[in-house]
Amino acid sequence: MLNEQQLHGIYVPVITPFSQDYELDLISYQRYVENLLTHDIQGLVINGTTGEAPTVTWEEVVRLTGETRRILGKRQLPLVIGTGTNDTVSSVKRTEQAALIGANAVLVVTPYYSRPSIEGIMEHFRQVSEVGIPVILYEVPSRTGIRLPVDAIRRIMDLPGVIGMKDSTSSTELMKELSQNRSKPVLCGDDIHFQEMLYHGASGGILASANVNTEAYIRMYQLAAQGDYFRSELEFEVLIPCIQKLFAESNPAPLKWLLAKQGLISNDTLRLPMAPISEELKLSFEKVLRNLFFHTR
Repeated sequence: MLNEQQLHGIYVPVITPFSQDYELDLISYQRYVENLLTHDIQGLVINGTTGEAPTVTWEEVVRLTGETRRILGKRQLPLVIGTGTNDTVSSVKRTEQAALIGANAVLVVTPYYSRPSIEGIMEHFRQVSEVGIPVILYEVPSRTGIRLPVDAIRRIMDLPGVIGMKDSTSSTELMKELSQNRSKPVLCGDDIHFQEMLYHGASGGILASANVNTEAYIRMYQLAAQGDYFRSELEFEVLIPCIQKLFAESNPAPLKWLLAKQGLISNDTLRLPMAPISEELKLSFEKVLRNLFFHTR
């Protein structure tokens, strides 16, 4: 099981490759994951936003997890599975199953769409955290439509089964508050503010853009951990244009296009309502990539 001390460094949220007929493409998945494993990443996250969780069935998550475990072999790399939904019963069941299929922790998003009360959200996390597998709170207001107040976040983080948080709020003030006298780690989930969040106390990141130039993200984190924020920022500045393109349209569409261009997956197929990126973005991406790979290789 994952513990608080391991919740640091770079965790990579994996995509879910599809064939052109929208089935899981496990051949591409193996090639893609094996490439990630050439880097000193801290862990992998399955079935998150980058993995297109809303359009992937739980049965497919189970298959991806089994395939990931097979690829990992004897490597002791932490594996986190997204199990959160806007239905508490379903979230608990998925969390129970995740524990059985080899997850080291689960990522549980704030319940969305239903607009529940704070007390309802608290009970949701209490029940999920009692399953017995470590829970990471995932706060992403841009996707859920609800922003938790700081006191609610602290109450959730105080639950014994919760080991930390993925913070995708873009709020440096929140990171500062959580960093002061906190007992549990906070990972940044907001790529464009990653370096700034490291400065304000983030213990690492779960970052879609770390699928690209992974080594640069690892160096950036390591420099910040050593207190060398100046050199960490220099690393980050080179990556900013690529990050902006990766989020110019809905994630993970630009990322899938880029991974397909690199030959790591067979194509950039997404399941509707997600659609491939525009021709305009492809053209603007080309200029950024030439500069990016020149500086980071």
